[in-house]
Amino acid sequence: MREGGSVPAKAMEFPMKVMVLVKATVDSEAGVMPSTELFEAMGKFNEALVDAGVMLAGEGLKPSAQGVRVAFDGPARTVIDGPFAETRELVAGFWLWQVRSLDEAIEWAKRCPNPMPGPSEIEIRPLYEADDFGTEFTDAQRAREDALRQRLGD
Repeated sequence: MREGGSVPAKAMEFPMKVMVLVKATVDSEAGVMPSTELFEAMGKFNEALVDAGVMLAGEGLKPSAQGVRVAFDGPARTVIDGPFAETRELVAGFWLWQVRSLDEAIEWAKRCPNPMPGPSEIEIRPLYEADDFGTEFTDAQRAREDALRQRLGD
């Protein structure tokens, strides 16, 4: 609920946010760029997402060789340089969508052009909402989160 007890119309229309992960492949990890045809097809797909009010964000990621991981063990932090093993576990890109249901997200994903030259996979994961955390997420924490979201323009 927002100030005054009302829920924004967009939140009622699209009650669920999902992260859509484009899984990496050997080609994406090797830095193989998409073809002109794939750029065109993906551009049209992204336009359809935006026109439908579904897409909030989306980007491609550079290969893991250009990334790092920060590992946590209590107070210790260890930086691990890429590349990382297990290509099938890596992410090559993402979208953030707002949808009516997981089924709607699946339908959009089925319309997506194959994001890679060969076999590929897209993973869809719902985002947590404040109500999912129960009483452990206090009113003060909720208020702080709401203030941050307003600062971000969400």
